[in-house]
Amino acid sequence: MFLKLLSWRLIKLLIRLQFPQVQQLSTENLAAWLADEGKSKPLLLDARTREEYEVSHLKNARLAPDNLQNLINHEEINLTTPIVVYCSVGYRSGALAKRLQSLGYQNVFNLSGSIFQWVNENRLVYREGKQVNQVHPYQKWWGYLLKEQYL
Repeated sequence: MFLKLLSWRLIKLLIRLQFPQVQQLSTENLAAWLADEGKSKPLLLDARTREEYEVSHLKNARLAPDNLQNLINHEEINLTTPIVVYCSVGYRSGALAKRLQSLGYQNVFNLSGSIFQWVNENRLVYREGKQVNQVHPYQKWWGYLLKEQYL
């Protein structure tokens, strides 16, 4: 347990150091945001591979397009649209958030701990609109950070 906690702290620190200009959003704050009926919902972008996304993802999340210009050309998304990006633990999503910022997006957040932390806190994930209890572990070592019931 202590080793997992230490691993998480180190991973989050390294992500913050690698992407200091990217705002980090906690899983608690995202859950509250999504539950608040009075607030407009952010665009949830999954920075993982299609294979990972197809195992499970956050409700209403979109797989990030390979060509980010596809976002710019999308009529319901503009440069001030709130965007929350996530991956497995937060590194790939941090890199994507940085790229979005470089394209002019002004309201971009990286989900701290990403989908692994989300499910470890017993929050829901989905596949084809149905709730599931599985997350793609990315690689065997990274799967160590997931609670066993999600592997």
